[in-house]
Amino acid sequence: MIQFKSKYIALSLLLVSSGISAQNPVIQTHFTPDPAPMVYKGKMYLYTGDDQPGFDFYTMTRWHVYSSDDMVNWTDHGSPISLESFSWARDRAWAAQCVERNGKFYWYICAQTVDNNMAIGVAVSDSPTGPFKDALGKPLVTTGTWDNIDPTAFVDDDGQAYLYWGNSKLFYVKLNKDMTTYNGSITEVPQSVEAFGGLRRPGKSNEVLQKQEKFDDVYVEGPWFYKRNKQYYMMYAGMTNRTECLSYATSASPTGPWKYRGKIMTDQPTNSFTNHGGIIDYKGKSYLFYHNALLPNGGSYGRATAIEEFKYNADGTIPRITITKEGVNPLGTLNPYQKNEAETMAWSEKCSTSENKKTGVYVSDIRTGGYIKVRAVDFGTNGPAEFSASVAAGIDGGILEVHLDEVKGTKIAQIEIPRTSGWEDFKTLTTTIAEPVSGVHDVYFVFQGKNITAGRKLFNFDSWSFKKK
Repeated sequence: MIQFKSKYIALSLLLVSSGISAQNPVIQTHFTPDPAPMVYKGKMYLYTGDDQPGFDFYTMTRWHVYSSDDMVNWTDHGSPISLESFSWARDRAWAAQCVERNGKFYWYICAQTVDNNMAIGVAVSDSPTGPFKDALGKPLVTTGTWDNIDPTAFVDDDGQAYLYWGNSKLFYVKLNKDMTTYNGSITEVPQSVEAFGGLRRPGKSNEVLQKQEKFDDVYVEGPWFYKRNKQYYMMYAGMTNRTECLSYATSASPTGPWKYRGKIMTDQPTNSFTNHGGIIDYKGKSYLFYHNALLPNGGSYGRATAIEEFKYNADGTIPRITITKEGVNPLGTLNPYQKNEAETMAWSEKCSTSENKKTGVYVSDIRTGGYIKVRAVDFGTNGPAEFSASVAAGIDGGILEVHLDEVKGTKIAQIEIPRTSGWEDFKTLTTTIAEPVSGVHDVYFVFQGKNITAGRKLFNFDSWSFKKK
């Protein structure tokens, strides 16, 4: 136990102290548990929860959405839905998933109702990033229990859609074509050693019968339902060694029977009691999205999305996957000669993001010594002549520096930021670039204070671009 705890601490310190090489967790400006990926029109979208630090419980009131073209630079699209979006919800904005059908986007969420039970609702939008609105004005699934958490939805090749969910028990319904109603009764999936690797004692949800020599797993929560090569997969959070692991089962049918296939991620230094993930293919590669608690101030109630690439075995089974601080490699390059949102980033320190109706999402809470890293920026052969940044400051704002490849790498630009009449009054400032730049580089936007009290907020940062020579 002491050795295992030491491994947790060592990896946590490594992630905190080596952000230059780290890519996991992929979002650092907020805690982002329960990741749910979706691919739409060649772009990866990521839907997450929002752990609020400082509480000794899963205190969550809203959900986030991010997107990426290259799997390493993630754009923050803000929080398009929250508990306030659902008149029937009062607390616990827990795990959710968004799916697309016929150009509309259905975001299945769970929340606590006024009668103190959990229910599943659905919000709908014409865009993957919103705005979303409650599709029904009431829960889609409500049975007066705490079983109704962690919905996962899937539209099969024949057009039939399914919604699975469950806490200690697994349920499903067949959704109608409108994706907001269902016919028939709720079906509970039978659990067995053959299906999910463990058995619960009848009537005692917290006690588990396990065949330790072969099966030390049991379905707990967090199902993720998908199809690949005519085979259906059900990944879920299982219980083993008094903490959650990621396990899975497969079936030839979308409604089972399920066959237990084993663990995907277990005995890993995630620093979190829970794990919750999604698996998806993108641009010819397979990825596991999961959460860990390895950000500063993280823990079981401060979890963040991480990603690992993997390859299926020849028979379609999933290998054991180990967490890494490096994460995944970029699948493309970023064009610096267009407007780029400052909230598109691969790594960041000493900053956060905020949003308003006028500007949308922007980088906020910037402090001296912080930075934003953007990976794989392609400057071409001739390189840039100018750098521009849209910034705002209510008082003198410090300095924005642009470095290549490292925080202390070659500095190619610097802008001193004056007050702009308000923290949300953004102005575009431009400077020339004398240093020759070409090829592909990681770019670091480094925040410095000039005669500014240490720890004070410097400025807000909305967007940036370079101009070609």
